[in-house]
Amino acid sequence: MPGMNTGLGTNDPTIVQAFQSVLKSDALKVILLLALLVIGWNLLQAVRIRREAQGRAWPELATTAEPVARRLLRISFGLIWIFDGLLQAQPSMPLGMTTQVIEPSAAASPSWVQHVVNVGGTIWSNHPITAPASAVWIQVGIGLWRLVAPRGYWSRLAGLSSAVWGLVVWVFGEAFGGIFAPGLSWAFGAPGAVLFYCVAGMLVALPERAWLRPRLGRQILGGMGVFFVGMAVLQAWPGRGFWQGQLHRSSTPGTLTKMVRSMAATPQPRPLSSLITDFGSFEAAHGWAVNLFLVVCLAALGICFLSGRPRLVRVAVLAGIVVCLADWIFIQDFGFLGGVGTDPNSMIPMLLVFTAGYLAMTKIPVVVESPVPITSATSTARSLGERLAARPTYTFRSLAGLCAIGIVLIGAAPMALASMNPNADPIVSEATDGTPAATDFPALQFSLVNQFGHAVSLQDMLGKVVVLSFLDPVCVSDCPVEAQELKGADAILGVAARKVEFVAVDINPLYRSQAYVDAFDRQEGLNQLSNWAYLTGSTEALRRVWNDYGVIVQYSTGGSMIGHSYQAFVIDATGHVRYSLDLDPGPGTQATSSSTSVVVANAVQSLLQP
Repeated sequence: MPGMNTGLGTNDPTIVQAFQSVLKSDALKVILLLALLVIGWNLLQAVRIRREAQGRAWPELATTAEPVARRLLRISFGLIWIFDGLLQAQPSMPLGMTTQVIEPSAAASPSWVQHVVNVGGTIWSNHPITAPASAVWIQVGIGLWRLVAPRGYWSRLAGLSSAVWGLVVWVFGEAFGGIFAPGLSWAFGAPGAVLFYCVAGMLVALPERAWLRPRLGRQILGGMGVFFVGMAVLQAWPGRGFWQGQLHRSSTPGTLTKMVRSMAATPQPRPLSSLITDFGSFEAAHGWAVNLFLVVCLAALGICFLSGRPRLVRVAVLAGIVVCLADWIFIQDFGFLGGVGTDPNSMIPMLLVFTAGYLAMTKIPVVVESPVPITSATSTARSLGERLAARPTYTFRSLAGLCAIGIVLIGAAPMALASMNPNADPIVSEATDGTPAATDFPALQFSLVNQFGHAVSLQDMLGKVVVLSFLDPVCVSDCPVEAQELKGADAILGVAARKVEFVAVDINPLYRSQAYVDAFDRQEGLNQLSNWAYLTGSTEALRRVWNDYGVIVQYSTGGSMIGHSYQAFVIDATGHVRYSLDLDPGPGTQATSSSTSVVVANAVQSLLQP
């Protein structure tokens, strides 16, 4: 999909080094927040000891224990969010996320889904350092927030925040979990792992009184029951390739066999790869029986959950855990291996949700004597100041919650700024062509004819910054990309472009007439720029300019030009060459082109500074 690829290898050293550098810088901010938190805890402990020495103990807060089902969702998904955040720190994430995760997820979906997903993919491709680094801290922060805030509004807000971010990931990272693509299957992870993160977040965000009755548990199980029955119907639907291990006894694998074989090819420890390969062979030989087992299991689980009977539900929960773990190992291959895995896939989140539903139906909270250090339903009458004074642990958890929010903001603020910037970061171009080389020598003068037939010399442009490039007016591959890079640089400069001249010299001696350069300008929209000049002239005059600036032109045996170098030069207002740039577009991707525009504009702006 356009805009989702930088054309760079997933382990490009320039990108990886920059990504790791940003992570280390952000980690220092996180460490500072944690250090402040430790200092705050020590101060609270000192106050507590002094009050006890003075005979003034802290008042107690009576409350009910946190419902066990809620605690399961809060802690387990908090840990999963932290794990997912750490996965985002893998070196392959900056460049591999779009090409190996987002793009394949959306490839089989309708065009409108691809269009929506492409918005997020383009942001990631344009900002391959900021976006993945932000994702790390957003998810680590959300996970910590859920762990340190077990009760009250802090906890509910943590659940809501995780649901909102989960929805963003589900839409842009999982392409709506693939629900609009053909071949939807529970075994493959439908309807997307992060959708269960969203469900868990919304459940934690509910008022605690909702957990004081078994009704919520029945509703969770009812929803999971409908889901499992629906997945059983899809798994059993004829013509979708799930009933065959090998299609029509040919070498073509069935849908499930193909999935297992693709997972076995994922980079992973050899014993695990062998295990998945063996299951793939078993599925190829017994595809009908394997699919029948899946259909029966899914239907049975759904019916038991819908029954609402504790004994049946208990059996279904235990059986569901076993089936989910088997699918997680043998089909989903743990989900997070291969260097670009972003989460443990859907089975673990799914079994946590229906297990929480069972606990919510059968385990009702009871009143306990020991205090729980977060706002409770029974203490809402107290003011915030009273609650902070009531227990040092409550104050500490409040500070810890603020610290976790701070970690989220370390990621969310740069991500928000990146999403509003349509231009790619310079690092993308620099990874392809290197950074601009700083120089300082007098520009060699020349005089040629522009696209309007007027004589133009470099001397005429003294007092302005000049961007000098070399283009082929009949090129249909690289030169149009370079032209758009220069046009993009002009747009980035805005009003400052009035002090800049963009000059291109014809580099094709076979097509050097004014008509050719004028046609190229019109085709690429360069005729709309008032500060654009495309120069041509006699073969001798052009060759003299090429030689003066070290531009190489290659010809085939037939005499037609087949290639040329891609140098560009930025000349300051005094006529000195200050930067030499490589404008080679490489694969010519949108992210690389946009990034090169930024590099050119930055070089120009550095010379416009007073």
